[in-house]
Amino acid sequence: MNIWKKALLSSLVGVSLLTTACSTQKQASVKQESNIPKVTKKTTVVFWHGMSGVQGATLKKLTDEFEKKNPNIKIKLEYQGSYINLQAKLNSTMQSPNNLPTITQSYPGWLYSAAKNKMLVDLKPYIADKNVGWNGKDSDINASLLNGAKINGVQYGIPFNKSVEALTYNADMLKKYNVKVPKTMAELKAASKKIYEKSHHKVVGAGFDVMSNYYLLGLKDQGIDFSSKVKFDSKASKKVINYYAEGIKEGYFRTAGSEHYLSGPLANEKVAMYIGTSAGEGFVKKAINGKFKYGVAARPSKYNMQQGTDIYMFNKASAMQKAAAFKYMKFLVSKSSQLTWANATGYVPVNKQVLVDKKYINNPNMKTPAILKDAMKRLYSVPVEKNSNAAYVQAGSNLENILIAAGKKQNYNNLIKQGQAKLENAWKQ
Repeated sequence: MNIWKKALLSSLVGVSLLTTACSTQKQASVKQESNIPKVTKKTTVVFWHGMSGVQGATLKKLTDEFEKKNPNIKIKLEYQGSYINLQAKLNSTMQSPNNLPTITQSYPGWLYSAAKNKMLVDLKPYIADKNVGWNGKDSDINASLLNGAKINGVQYGIPFNKSVEALTYNADMLKKYNVKVPKTMAELKAASKKIYEKSHHKVVGAGFDVMSNYYLLGLKDQGIDFSSKVKFDSKASKKVINYYAEGIKEGYFRTAGSEHYLSGPLANEKVAMYIGTSAGEGFVKKAINGKFKYGVAARPSKYNMQQGTDIYMFNKASAMQKAAAFKYMKFLVSKSSQLTWANATGYVPVNKQVLVDKKYINNPNMKTPAILKDAMKRLYSVPVEKNSNAAYVQAGSNLENILIAAGKKQNYNNLIKQGQAKLENAWKQ
């Protein structure tokens, strides 16, 4: 309708065409929604996921609650291992679509080809449905996170286990060296230098867990979206690279390296601050074990990266399975479920009501909830385009190689040139 409203209706024929087009569109929409049945008989929904430990236990708890409220629906939880294993299982099974589950956890980039090949369900009619959806009302799902679950503009996913990046720091150490919690990248650099110098080079100021996130957000803070047009050897790109590489070379920045995450070096008081997932506070707390006071703050940048998976539905399922699956998806993102999920796992609640709920904000066992409002002001996500996931990974790999060279005081100009070629190939593969 939006396109037609902008057109000039210059004749009765034009009016007739418009009326016919609108009527057909409405009929198609009604027909599509009327195909969503009420779940009136025993139905099994298979859900592939990658949640283990407390995350898996909490998912099982919520699922049991859902089944108790919906006795006709059985949710068969099938753990596929790590995200890497889950992605591999999805890729291999998509060659035999009938063997796919009803729903799965996934990053949107994993399912780009599946969407292109019409293997996914457009969830918009389900969202609007009066029986299984929100009946046209506000779902209370964070709009940025919901948009992040679109592929080629179609709402194929519903956000579930999400996180953003946060700055975790040794509060006692910052106090000792008279350093304020940085709120900008310039302040992070200055604070890191000060800590490194005042500790007589015994403590590294800061570091970043995820190279790809660092690179993409560094560009985004300059107003540049990550795409196949991005040149790794451009002026803007070199600014992002040099900020980190100079810190590595001079000693006040570091990477996780073989330790994979900087929560360990933080706990061992080898690094004063680090930027990593907001869902990692539980691991930090356990690692520190009361040795010192720690704090959590918003990432010191204009933009933040939304991370974590969404839930997607496959077309191979029956109409009844699809209806049952969406009821379950709706349940998982309800205020009650997300409050339980967020408090137990540390993931960011995708439901807006939870973000302002005192039972979440004032959680005495976690510091992250209180800073999320600021941390989620401007969210960015990896664009869902052909080979965007491969390019995202390659950008991080490029930067990692450069930082290794910088740590050895080596010139890395050739690595930047090579990185441009590798990034270009990643987009084109």
